[in-house]
Amino acid sequence: MRILLTNDDGVFAPGLEVLESIARSISDDVWIVAPQEEQSGKARAITLNAPVRVRQEDERRFAVAGTPADAVLLGVLEILKDHKPDLVLSGVNRGQNIAEDTSQSGTVAGAFEGMRLGVPSVAFSQSRNFRGPGHTIPWETGRAWGPRVLKGLLKSGWPSDTVINVNFPDRAPDDVQGIEVTRQGSRDEAISTLEKRIDLRGTDYFWIGFNGKMSNPPEGTDLWAIYQGRISVTPLHVDLTQHKFREELAGKLKLE
Repeated sequence: MRILLTNDDGVFAPGLEVLESIARSISDDVWIVAPQEEQSGKARAITLNAPVRVRQEDERRFAVAGTPADAVLLGVLEILKDHKPDLVLSGVNRGQNIAEDTSQSGTVAGAFEGMRLGVPSVAFSQSRNFRGPGHTIPWETGRAWGPRVLKGLLKSGWPSDTVINVNFPDRAPDDVQGIEVTRQGSRDEAISTLEKRIDLRGTDYFWIGFNGKMSNPPEGTDLWAIYQGRISVTPLHVDLTQHKFREELAGKLKLE
């Protein structure tokens, strides 16, 4: 099985090393095509207004001056065009991609680009900052549990229009409370933050981030699973239609 790896944290990110160990649990034919610099929050953006350059780092590792979607496009359509991958894995992201995060995530976008190109794709993310200060990111959790999750997914299979979004909890491997198949959740309130600062010339600039505030999600959601110390496995697709309201709206806008 040929596997293409990508991420949004950069071609030498620690999470990519974890992802490579997950991939090598099922195959030795592993290729890396990832952004040369961090591309967090870029979602499904592709580069249309500038050339995209590729630098080969070693025999099977390539750095792309672009987004995660750019990297997967180049990996499937150019670098591996003579023998396309059988599987695309994206991650392991430095931080959770759950609830509203999924629509902004470059990690999830890398998997969506693989799916769009006809390759089964899985996104992996490692949750962090749930245990309070003083705790490091438990990369060993993905390394220990990732192969088990991936092998289970490959055995069961999933629809061709679906991406699997896997999030590991902010727990040590022995503290993980199992695997939960979930739906995408929604936080009680927005967690985006904006910090205004002034540079040395007296001009305003801003830092955008997240406050990490906990919410009170219902059972069965990705948020709930992560809060409970479980691995969240969510099947996603690109259909953003609000189907319940679609019928109501169609009735209201119906022309006589």
